[in-house]
Amino acid sequence: DFLLVIGDRFEALGAVIAASYLNICVIHIQGGEVSGSIDESARHAITKFSHYHFPATNRSAEYIIKMGEKPSTVFNFGCPSADVAAKTSSILDSQVFDHGVGAKIDPSKPYYLVVFHPVTTEYERSAEAVKNLLSVLIELRHPTIWLWPNIDAGTDLISKELRKYREIEENNWLRLFKNFPPEIYLNILKNSKCALGNSSSFVRDSSFLGTPVVLIGKRQIGREYAENVIISDDTSEQIRMNLFQAIRKGVSNISNLYGEAGSSKKISDKISQLEPYHQKILNYIYE
Repeated sequence: DFLLVIGDRFEALGAVIAASYLNICVIHIQGGEVSGSIDESARHAITKFSHYHFPATNRSAEYIIKMGEKPSTVFNFGCPSADVAAKTSSILDSQVFDHGVGAKIDPSKPYYLVVFHPVTTEYERSAEAVKNLLSVLIELRHPTIWLWPNIDAGTDLISKELRKYREIEENNWLRLFKNFPPEIYLNILKNSKCALGNSSSFVRDSSFLGTPVVLIGKRQIGREYAENVIISDDTSEQIRMNLFQAIRKGVSNISNLYGEAGSSKKISDKISQLEPYHQKILNYIYE
């Protein structure tokens, strides 16, 4: 009856294009948000292909309506990630960092978490930006968990810098991972001393946890963020200064900017009441 998609990635965009041409009604979660990179364009394109909308914030709901979507198709019940975050634990499994490559990291002791993706609109800077971040962390040599970048343009530049350091330099502080399942990843994010990088999870998911975050560069420019997030440019000086500031600040209060636990049930209950339709039209025509 419906195709349900979430977020702003190209996989979701491909799916909604196919569904729309097959007259399948599309439901979109997390539309209306503003961010940097190509995801900005993909998200709004998905919104225009979608028939029902479940944004995560009040501002996002307003932006969707301003894009010409009918207000009666927009339901702001918050982000489903809040339900996963509500189940996180303050204690990590002792074997959670056993896979991956690099230094052995004790999950019971303080560690940094890094997720750094390329910015597709300026991917040539990816190598320089990751060098700057890496230089700060090399200087500190604090136990660090670093997740591999996504497959956007410029990812090979980031990967090359990480491989060069791992293979050439003596490493007793850094461990690299491809990824983690969402529920495990949020536990790792919750328990990290500080998160550094440009992942959207450092904006959205961290708001449910209060984890100190240094959000680097332009990949998430325009995002709504809670008080736990410090915005930084990608120079080594700014990264170092903001990292120390985030650590001094410590864990922040949990925010409901992106909703709260229970949003998943609200969304699923509402979906069960929806009627599929196919033909969309700009709401301005009705005004």
